[in-house]
Amino acid sequence: MQIAFRTHDLGVKGLENAVQKCVSCGISAVQLVAYKFLDDVKYVPDGLTKERAEEIGKALKAAGISVPLIGAYFNPVHSNKEKVANCKAVFKDYLKYSALLGCNIVGSETGSFNDDKWTYNPLNRTEDALNTVIKTFKELALYAKEVGAYIGMEGAAGHVCWNVAALKRAVDGVGEDNVKVIFDVYNYLDARNYKNYLEILDEGLKTFAGKIAVFHVKDCVFEDGKLKQVAPGKGMFDFNKILGKIKAYDKDATLVLEGTTGDDILPCIGFIRQVWNKV
Repeated sequence: MQIAFRTHDLGVKGLENAVQKCVSCGISAVQLVAYKFLDDVKYVPDGLTKERAEEIGKALKAAGISVPLIGAYFNPVHSNKEKVANCKAVFKDYLKYSALLGCNIVGSETGSFNDDKWTYNPLNRTEDALNTVIKTFKELALYAKEVGAYIGMEGAAGHVCWNVAALKRAVDGVGEDNVKVIFDVYNYLDARNYKNYLEILDEGLKTFAGKIAVFHVKDCVFEDGKLKQVAPGKGMFDFNKILGKIKAYDKDATLVLEGTTGDDILPCIGFIRQVWNKV
């Protein structure tokens, strides 16, 4: 098992600072989202150059930091089609340079008709929406094959792939063997189903057996009729059961503590390791 953090959750800017933060915290893996922690890398086509990708990859490798996932998240059903085209071009840039960055998989969620809000819209759950997602990720998967890479797809309750079944339909619709899944049980929860998180985890592990590249790990509380994310160990999740199920699925799983920041970083690393070793 390896514990990873998103680069922009480390609380620092710049490559050297990020590496130093990882070393000081004992972090040996990151979900790399270059444009969110490097001011010189913009989320635009050609914003990441081959030379910069080489520099990033070499610096991380020299520090013993692996990259299990590259984030290049975008909204494939955004109403601004020019924006979608630009985002696909960025995604392809990251696929093209993924090996230089030290990884072979680039991931995204499946978007929402609420555009930049990424929240529930009834249009998200239509066949047209699903078909758009399938068509978009099919294009990306075929390009990924050309450059020897994989794509990762992640579902969420407010998005087009709003449950495990919808994401399964999308993955099957893309129909390429270089499609992996980013699984985040918290993403699938809302006020109606949050008590069923263990059943949803079981469904995901069974449905995507052999396809899950990384697990996003979070915790939450239910307040004022809404779910609120908190750091692992500070909420209602039973991590003995969650990590026990993940460990039974894959003892070498990558756990990305997505959204864990600041003073929570070190305690959460200790908490996850302690529970993992116990279950």
